Amino acid sequence: MANLGAIGLYIALVLSSYSVIGSLIGKSIGITALEDSARRAIYVLLLVLFITTLSLVIAFINRDFQIAYVAAHSNLAMPNIYTWVAFYAGNEGSLLFIAFALSLLSSIAICLAPGRTKETLAYTVTVLMLVETFFLAVMIFMANPFETLPLTPSDGEGINPLLTHFGMFFHPPALMSGLIGLTIPFSFAMASLIGKQNNDEWADAGRTWGIISWVLLASGLLLGSWWAYTILGWGGFWFWDPVENAAFMPWLALTAFIHSIMVQKRRGMFRMWNIVLINVAFGLALYGMFMNRGGPVPSVHSFGASDLGLVFLSFLAVGILVPFLIFFWRYNLLKSTQSLDSMLSREAAFLMNNLLFLGIAFVTLWGTVYPLISRLGSGEEITVARPFYDQVNGPLMLLLILLMGIGPLIPWRQANISSIKRALLFPTISGASVITILIFLGIHKMFPLVGFGLCTIVFTGIVTEWVRGTKSRNRSSQEIYPLAFLKLVIANRPRYGGYIVHLAVLMVALGVIGSSFFNVQRDVVLSPGETFDIANYQIQYIGTTPIAKSDRTEFISTINVHRKGEYLTTMTAKRSFYPAFNMASTLAGIRSTPIEDLYIVPSENLPDGSVGFRILVNPLMWWMWVAGPVMILGTVVALWPQQIRQNTLIEAHQPIGPESSDI
Repeated sequence: MANLGAIGLYIALVLSSYSVIGSLIGKSIGITALEDSARRAIYVLLLVLFITTLSLVIAFINRDFQIAYVAAHSNLAMPNIYTWVAFYAGNEGSLLFIAFALSLLSSIAICLAPGRTKETLAYTVTVLMLVETFFLAVMIFMANPFETLPLTPSDGEGINPLLTHFGMFFHPPALMSGLIGLTIPFSFAMASLIGKQNNDEWADAGRTWGIISWVLLASGLLLGSWWAYTILGWGGFWFWDPVENAAFMPWLALTAFIHSIMVQKRRGMFRMWNIVLINVAFGLALYGMFMNRGGPVPSVHSFGASDLGLVFLSFLAVGILVPFLIFFWRYNLLKSTQSLDSMLSREAAFLMNNLLFLGIAFVTLWGTVYPLISRLGSGEEITVARPFYDQVNGPLMLLLILLMGIGPLIPWRQANISSIKRALLFPTISGASVITILIFLGIHKMFPLVGFGLCTIVFTGIVTEWVRGTKSRNRSSQEIYPLAFLKLVIANRPRYGGYIVHLAVLMVALGVIGSSFFNVQRDVVLSPGETFDIANYQIQYIGTTPIAKSDRTEFISTINVHRKGEYLTTMTAKRSFYPAFNMASTLAGIRSTPIEDLYIVPSENLPDGSVGFRILVNPLMWWMWVAGPVMILGTVVALWPQQIRQNTLIEAHQPIGPESSDI
């Protein structure tokens, strides 16, 4: 398998290089056959990388410890179910996964590329394969996953215990695919500029692949939060860790781009701005991969020390500098056909939305790199802690929620004060009513009051739009309300898919606000039979059962839970010790409801049989995890092919109001 995989990498490098050279030469001298050949090389590349990836997976299954990477990330005791996780547990395997993911996404993107992009497709292929060539070259010459050992060990070092979690099957692949997936819309944008296109042919592909990358990043971030929440044992889901931030920042820029590209598609505006946004998003994605591979700021999520940091830093510099040079080179082609008619318009709301997203990204970037800046400036490293991010980004995120509620209710082009008042009257009353009720219930913290109020405004605005559209369709077609609502969504999938995604964002906001401001945490040591009270719960520790495994010893603690004197449930929480790594991992016992989570995790097993526990009551956390499937549903609805009807052109020339959003 080592030889097959190594040969596969060299063949892949030849194919990607040929695709770059063939596309450029074919386009420059007008040899269409060469362009086509270079494009088809992408599909062959996908097949080669599939075989190469499969070779490494089989090597893990067979425990081929002759391969250094397999020996470093698996052992005989590792269950085969974790083979896929071990595959990308280190630098070498993750680079192979990224190369394969890029080839897969590139093949799909080129195969399904809109006909309008045909004239610049060769340049799209060039940009895609240049990035692919970089990753292949790095693997071959610096981080080869098929490098062999001079002597084959009898056993490997094993997989990191923290990775033996269900979320690890999806969290890293989603994040890596999302980060490298940004190359697709970026390539279409660059190709449009290089090909001297002064129109919006790339916008459809940019929007589609921007949304795909967005949902992959969002899913990866949520799954990573769930992983941290369940296995790390501290009871939280986000720590503003440098690598967490490095994945969060391109998601922010990409969110701004997805909203802004709709304005370009609909109104012919923000052309320059959208190129800037996709360049920034791509640069931040490269920064994320740099931080994971030898970046200068330490992180618990990084792959550890490596020699790849300087290489990725150089690639990052090129990936930022060259696109902006191309942007300035073709600056004259990016003039918008329309201008901003009024600051009271949906276009202006989108622009403010974009600025807020970039503001949050800048604050996050500043906090991430400040330790490095302080080290270079004064020789003393000053770490930026969580309070900085919370205090600065928190208000900005509240403003984003407000705009998320207001923006879809404002007409395109120009609105007037009276129409905005009418649109916002009922949502505002609803938000104010919720704030009043919460104050009456004893909640007086300003930030959560405002947060819950704004979430109510957004939710009410979405529901109002749904109700209004459903009633209108019911009156015109006499369809029953459920059928009218379903056909309403089908008739404008991008708009209503966007609304569903907005609901998912609200769910995340509820979870963040509830767990951040109203959680209760206690650290206690309990002996068997001892009881501890927290919030409305009585926690009774029953005992701990040790279970010996081949690579670890599991200590399973049993806890009875009562509420107001009545038995509620029995929970188990696990702490495992891995002698080979001299470390322990935990798996929290969690009872989750839409109202609150009861979270119990053992922190230490003492010789006298007592156990140290961290016990938390986290309000509204359930909504954060439900947000993931809802977000995916909204994305699928938004991306589902829209049926082309004869009245499409007629509708395009109708006055555009609040009810015609296609976000």
